[in-house]
Amino acid sequence: MSIFRPDDEVSSVPARMRRRAFKSLPDDQYPVDEWRLIERECNDRYLARVETLLSLSNGYLGMRGTHDEGRPVAERGTYINGFHEIWPIQHAEEAFGFATTGQTIVNVPDARTFHLYVDDEPLFLKTADLQHYERVLDMRAGTLTRELEWLTPAGKRVHVRSERLVSFEHRHLMAVSYEVTVLDAAAPVVISSHIRNQQDDREPAGDPRKARALPERVLEPQGDDADDRRSVLRYRVAESGMTLACGIDHVIETDNQHTYHSESDPDLGKTVVVVDAEPGVTIRIHKFATYHTSRSTPTRQLADRCRRTLDRAVRDGFDALLEAQQAYLDDFWDRSDVQVRGNPSVQQAVRWNLFQLIQAAGRAEGTGIPAKGLTGSAYEGHYFWDTDIYVLPFLTYTAPRIARNLLRFRHSLLDSARRRAREVSQRGSLFPWRTINGEEASAYYEAGTAQYHINADIVYALRKYVEATGDTELRDTLGAEILVETARLWADLGFYRDNGEGTFHIYGVTGPDEYTTLVNDNTYTNVMARLNLRFAADVVGAIRRSDPDRYAILHRETGVTVDEITEWEHAAASMFVPYDQVRGIHPQDTNFLDKEVWDFTATPRDKYPLLLHFHPLVIYRFQVIKQADIVLAMFLLGHEFSSQQKRRNFDYYDPLTTGDSSLSPSIQSIIAAELAYEDKAVEYFRNAAFMDLADVAGNTADGVHVASAGGVWLAAVYGFGGLRDSDEQLCFDPRLPRTWDGLRFPLQVRGQRLDVDVTHDGVTYELTGDATLTIIHQGTPVELSPGASTACKITALDNGCDA
Repeated sequence: MSIFRPDDEVSSVPARMRRRAFKSLPDDQYPVDEWRLIERECNDRYLARVETLLSLSNGYLGMRGTHDEGRPVAERGTYINGFHEIWPIQHAEEAFGFATTGQTIVNVPDARTFHLYVDDEPLFLKTADLQHYERVLDMRAGTLTRELEWLTPAGKRVHVRSERLVSFEHRHLMAVSYEVTVLDAAAPVVISSHIRNQQDDREPAGDPRKARALPERVLEPQGDDADDRRSVLRYRVAESGMTLACGIDHVIETDNQHTYHSESDPDLGKTVVVVDAEPGVTIRIHKFATYHTSRSTPTRQLADRCRRTLDRAVRDGFDALLEAQQAYLDDFWDRSDVQVRGNPSVQQAVRWNLFQLIQAAGRAEGTGIPAKGLTGSAYEGHYFWDTDIYVLPFLTYTAPRIARNLLRFRHSLLDSARRRAREVSQRGSLFPWRTINGEEASAYYEAGTAQYHINADIVYALRKYVEATGDTELRDTLGAEILVETARLWADLGFYRDNGEGTFHIYGVTGPDEYTTLVNDNTYTNVMARLNLRFAADVVGAIRRSDPDRYAILHRETGVTVDEITEWEHAAASMFVPYDQVRGIHPQDTNFLDKEVWDFTATPRDKYPLLLHFHPLVIYRFQVIKQADIVLAMFLLGHEFSSQQKRRNFDYYDPLTTGDSSLSPSIQSIIAAELAYEDKAVEYFRNAAFMDLADVAGNTADGVHVASAGGVWLAAVYGFGGLRDSDEQLCFDPRLPRTWDGLRFPLQVRGQRLDVDVTHDGVTYELTGDATLTIIHQGTPVELSPGASTACKITALDNGCDA
């Protein structure tokens, strides 16, 4: 049975959402496949977008999906997570506490390139006579393959096949297998394999979301060498002082007569293979490339690491890398796959988004997750709140080890956050809005530093992780330090009216909606701060009572006192949450409802996103929303809003939300599904799922929208799967779209596995582990037993799972 309301009871999808043009890739060139992204024509029209879509990464090392021959190309991009240059932020007018140092991810030497010559004629895809062409991103194998047949100007047919991977098993390693076969004639063949450092060729950015072009040389050569089939290059970053060594090595397999030599200079290492090719005799080159970085380790030591990595890769061979890659991804998909039955294009999109998440996070060890992962340089390679709210829930329920690593990374920034709090005259810690090295890099404080909610976002992610995994050791050690310092900031930032006897208020902040800045009592900020204060008081108070030794360590590290715990409890209990009794809704902030509503009917499609076409002062004067704010609060803390409040809030704020942020559609989909607005839920989900594949935001060329990819999982599992999780209780109230036949997903819950399979008639829950688990299904407790499947009917609309 359908649990959605009939269409005539559902308000239509807002008109401005229809302005989001789906620029879908043509099916004849990019056919739908549930596990692969296939390209069957080499087309410059989609070049930049497809470079993003076919990117490979492991969370440490990432490469855009450029062609093996290096041309045609939109953006050559090879990135290492956290490897960056710094530069002074120039403010037109300085003021105390402004961010001073920018950070930009560095585009490091490119090791993908092969130059192929047959009869001394180069293979140049843009003009080549291609008899056959196909590129495939295989999301199960973790590889990018390409096969083509080239008819040379001399009339010779040449088959070229390549297979590329960035290894999950060996985080410093990528590899390419490049095969050339002259099919019907003998010919001289030259293959030149490169690793090349090229000066940053970015154009100055008129879009604030793009990375800046650094005017000076970034990578200062520290040495190079070439020997046998190997080249190694060494660099130091000019201002940040970070160091890099990178190198390539090769295994050459052919029965043709051939010679080779290698050479290097400060910006190039290459191995040139010269072959007398016989008809039908394949030339196969396995190329291995490695990158090692450090904040300060001498480049000679890094070069030694490169040599050891290359020695192992050459010894084990390319096939061993393929096998390890397959094993890693077999495990990933077993733990993470979201199966959408009955809609192949949606299934492909969902899996592509999940694949982007593991590519962004898999080996992100000791770092955060950049907003674009390692698929482009937009947003400078910075870490935002995206990770904590949109990506960490996915990792918590599918890869808790990776989630733990990311939370430990947040803790590593605590000292920098303490310094930042002092810079803005506050106690405790203020985590940077955008950063790579821990220092605040946002020059626009109104929509940057003023988003104090990032403190609570981090705590929300910590709390969800602990509840889902039971990892009290992390909570009571590193987590407790984060809790003390973030709660300390909220207690200092807010104030009481009526000399301490009234409500607690937080002024001069910006919520998630960046079209409304520096406001008083932003509802999202206040309810999230309240959660932060309560969780800190509960955890620190429990440590004090049950573990005096641990509390003594915490006191030594943070100086926490009993009086502070009491202060946090009081502030949380007194927190002011705006509510308009007349409208029956929560104002986004104290004055939001006093503003004039933006004239959407007079705003043409080409004026979106508004931030690129209107001065901020214009936008700030109106009721207009960049991304979900109140609606996000209703998702994250649903138990603090009644069902009626959720409906009235959504009905009011949804028409005001432009969708100018890729972070919005998934959250709007979740709440629309909860409210049984099927058309909206499905439409918003499609906007999230195809954000990059259909270039919905118009900037896929700049890199993957990683947070939106995380939002796709959230919308599938929390929206249509109906999951709600609060206070260690899992609730399910599914909302399966009528156009889907079924939905299945796994969850890791405190060391056990829960598989959820939803159809229109009911839900099957299957628990794997060694202990029973009680869930709530449509308001009714259900005890699940290990090794057994439990079927539950979907009987009617229910709001019993809005916790």
